Amino acid sequence: MKRRADPPMPNTFASLMLLTWPFVCLVLFKRLPLERALIWCILGGYLLLPPKAAFDFPLVPAMDKTSLPNICAFLFVVLMLRRKVSFWPESGAARALVLLFLLGVIPTVLSNGEPVTYSDPGTSAHGLTIAGATIHDLLSVAVDKIIVLLPFFLGRQLLASETGQREILRALMLGGLIYSIPALLEVRLSPQLNIWIYGFFQHDFEQMMRGGGFRPIVFLPHALWLALFVLSALLSTAALARRASNADLVRLILATVYLVGVLYLCKSLATQLYAIAFLPVIVLSDARTQLRLTALLALVAITYPILRNTGMIPLDTILEQASAIDPDRASSLAYRFNNEQILLDRAQEKPWFGWAGWGRNLLFDPNSGKILTVPDGRWIIVFGVYGWIGYIAEMGLLALPLLLLWWSTRKSLPERFSPYANTVAVILAVNMIDMLLNATLIPLTWLCTGALLGYAETLGRKPRFGSTGPGPLFGKGPVIGRRRNAKTPRTTI
Repeated sequence: MKRRADPPMPNTFASLMLLTWPFVCLVLFKRLPLERALIWCILGGYLLLPPKAAFDFPLVPAMDKTSLPNICAFLFVVLMLRRKVSFWPESGAARALVLLFLLGVIPTVLSNGEPVTYSDPGTSAHGLTIAGATIHDLLSVAVDKIIVLLPFFLGRQLLASETGQREILRALMLGGLIYSIPALLEVRLSPQLNIWIYGFFQHDFEQMMRGGGFRPIVFLPHALWLALFVLSALLSTAALARRASNADLVRLILATVYLVGVLYLCKSLATQLYAIAFLPVIVLSDARTQLRLTALLALVAITYPILRNTGMIPLDTILEQASAIDPDRASSLAYRFNNEQILLDRAQEKPWFGWAGWGRNLLFDPNSGKILTVPDGRWIIVFGVYGWIGYIAEMGLLALPLLLLWWSTRKSLPERFSPYANTVAVILAVNMIDMLLNATLIPLTWLCTGALLGYAETLGRKPRFGSTGPGPLFGKGPVIGRRRNAKTPRTTI
């Protein structure tokens, strides 16, 4: 079956789902424990809401399947549960990176006020012109940056505990098992669910065809996103099986084997290689080994543009190995590398603050307006749009918890170390490595990052007098919300 050349716009049901999601979140926060409600509010929206459908309002970013759950979760935590949410981490490095992430857009926008014109070489005729950035754009981007970080702040505040980390792994496991049903349906019938339910197909249908069959996508942006989610579910299930009681062990082992099969049917070579590399790490190695590995991967992700520019990434060797496995995949990888180099050269024209997006970081055909370069990896997108400042802020925030956890465990595991923190760290590190190939940064990534940063900040901190825990993560910076009166019972339905 071929996808229509001009796919229809999202139907009415897609808009209805977006309108309904705040009420779904309300029920979650009323019926479930706080940690579980927060995770499912964000993860559920990512898995179920329609891709590319959005409500556009003036001066603020579009409300879609990523931003809407973020805002709902924050508002319900602050307004309904009356919990404080701190925007000021304890770590000095985290504070600097948060400020850089939020304020770095100012010089990016202000330094890109001029239009960009694409013309045919050797001619005086002007072709395609992209307007410069304005103050209106600055406001929109600044609000978008705040919305993006809401899961990070919420995760740091509410999931920085063994309970919160266990809930993350349980949610990934259950989400993967449930989502495998529609995924397997699409493996058998072809990716049709988004068309049947939301009235359109969200990507290029030909990219869903692989190896004489189909790759599932369900309601996610691409089949690669679904494969990475199944991988996260697989690693979570394996970690839970390793620590399971005898009563649950058999079921969790069977679930792990089942998810291995689902991942294979997703037909994504990269995630299959991740599984081969990291599943034994989860099952066999100890926490300190896992944290050392995640810190190393974080450093690779942070320094990747430098490693790429200096030729320290063995691209030819990687392509040779990929060709030995699958020539078609090697050709696709070579195409990615060539595009990265073109976009990297483009980014070097404005290395510090970038091109400010709106396609200014890309190359276009001046006559047809067709994009000549395709940015796949999240790293090259951020590097081209926001420059070194934006890249260091984003990748630094993602990597910092992994580095702090490694530093805290470099000699020995601290007393009462969470048995789930290292698995969440592995999942985050794998996501960071995948971001070198794909733009797979999602709200759940920020939620895990915040949970790990909050936990890293609690390690070694003495409990307050008369308490059994490390105390709330409130810095001296901005805090939104207030604590519920201890005598006031929580409303339930």
